[in-house]
Amino acid sequence: MVELLFVTCMAGGPATSEHCRERSLVFTEATPTTCMMHAQPHLAEWVVNHAGHRIQSWTCQVVVPGEREA
Repeated sequence: MVELLFVTCMAGGPATSEHCRERSLVFTEATPTTCMMHAQPHLAEWVVNHAGHRIQSWTCQVVVPGEREA
C-alpha cells in the first residue's frame, strides 16, 4: 500500500497548526512512482471538493502494516 500524505490549510489563513491539518489517501494497488505521477489530479479534485482549503505540501510513502499510529 502507498499513502498520499498531504497537508491542507485554510485558504486565507497562515500555515500554522490551528489552520492546517494532515490528511491522507491510501492506494492499495499502487507503487510510490504511480502515486507521485497521479498525486496532482487527486489533490486538485480534493481542493475542488473542499472549497476554502489549499494544499500546503504532499508526499507519497509506503505504508507498512502495523506501523501506523492509532
